[in-house]
Amino acid sequence: MMEQLPLVDLIVFLVYMLCIIGFGVSFSFRNRSAQDFTTGGGKLPSWAIGMSIFATFVSSISFLALPGNAYLSNWNGFVFSLSIPFAAWIAVNYFVPHYRRIQSDSAYFYLEERFGPWARIYASLCYLLTQLARMGAIMYLLALPMHLLFGWSIPWVIVMAGLSVVIYSMMGGIEAVIWTDAIQGIILIAGALLCVLLIFIDIPGGSTTVFEIARENDKFSLGSFDFDFTASTFWMIMVYGLFINLQNFGIDQSYVQRYISAKNDRDAKRSTWMGSLLYVPVSAIFFFIGTALFSFYQSQPGLLPDNIAADSVFPYFIVKELPVGLTGLLIASIFAAGMSTLSTSINSSATVILSDHYKKYIKPNAPQEKDMKVLRTSSFLMGIIAILVGLAFNGVDSALDAWWALASIFSGGMLGLFLLGMIVPNCKSNNAVVAVLVGIVVIAWASLSGIWVTWGFPEGLSNPLHTNMTIVLGTCSIFLTGFLLSLIMKSKS
Repeated sequence: MMEQLPLVDLIVFLVYMLCIIGFGVSFSFRNRSAQDFTTGGGKLPSWAIGMSIFATFVSSISFLALPGNAYLSNWNGFVFSLSIPFAAWIAVNYFVPHYRRIQSDSAYFYLEERFGPWARIYASLCYLLTQLARMGAIMYLLALPMHLLFGWSIPWVIVMAGLSVVIYSMMGGIEAVIWTDAIQGIILIAGALLCVLLIFIDIPGGSTTVFEIARENDKFSLGSFDFDFTASTFWMIMVYGLFINLQNFGIDQSYVQRYISAKNDRDAKRSTWMGSLLYVPVSAIFFFIGTALFSFYQSQPGLLPDNIAADSVFPYFIVKELPVGLTGLLIASIFAAGMSTLSTSINSSATVILSDHYKKYIKPNAPQEKDMKVLRTSSFLMGIIAILVGLAFNGVDSALDAWWALASIFSGGMLGLFLLGMIVPNCKSNNAVVAVLVGIVVIAWASLSGIWVTWGFPEGLSNPLHTNMTIVLGTCSIFLTGFLLSLIMKSKS
């Protein structure tokens, strides 16, 4: 299955990487203060911020997993995208005004105001751990198809992609991240549309064949509409997507930084709508690519190796079917998807380290030069640790499953605590502590009960729900526990 990448495509790919790094580093002279590095001075245009939010949604996981998922099954995963407008409406009406009002460059400043320092420390540490797991998974999933198709060393790809992003994130700050995200988002969309066009051209019978074979195999199904949360049904994915996206919009540092990078409230809301709504049709294009590839290879038996994994079908098509030159551009698109998410995670993590830890507990009144040094050092260290995490993913049975499990454990309680603070005004700090502890126990049970069964625990005590429901269980348990404790305390007073 290994192919030799033509020299022209390799040059196109390398030129793209060098141009992105150079473009990102060019913003370094504009970072005169920590505020410039973390928020761009609050003067970035709404369309660029919107493209950056869109690019944050799309990662190498999306670029490879969405077509792979549609190729293997159907459009059930697209229901996640359908939940985004509902979460975006809540964000635009409640979360964006909230963060614009408090004017802190930390998403977790509010939690300290509401519940005390412990809440800020808990949430910020959970965020950092989640980002390390996310970046590691993205880099590994970026390297895997390159290894399968070209024989490129997985560690080499992880290190190369990681260091490339570290360089411009460390030097250019949020402006470099947002403007490179905007460029990479445009390349992503153009590359995806080009692939659809080429499939229509190359498949015998044209676009009609694509739809005929897809309909015959029920490839456009959104899944079962049963109210069953033990399997991947329409409603399970919808609920899961709503909670994940509420977490993204409500408590994710990378989104909050974009809210306060806009010039005013109107631009912040506009960019949020743009970034979130743009992802819906673009994700549909990626799902359609998977469906079209199924029809393409079904109509031409023998073109696809028998043992190829679903997530590698799209890269295989890029290598085998695209004209020379375009292959390099599409491989650059795959890297663009991963790099845009990595740069966002590095910048937002550095901001958390500075705002929530260094300036809070180590040196509150440090000069601007020291703040900038901390931001750049933190960016570098987070990038290096993320590379090590990516290398640790090498050899796991399913990197995607490992990422979902780690994300559920690390971030499952953050949304519940945030909603508890916003919706239950009389919830005291002690009640919130108990609620979070209950939530952690529930998350551990839901995430790890399968392991406990192998250790001899009764199977009846395992989590009967789908794994994706872990964040729902964790959020609801924290919110309901805090709410009930507040009612009890109120009734006693």
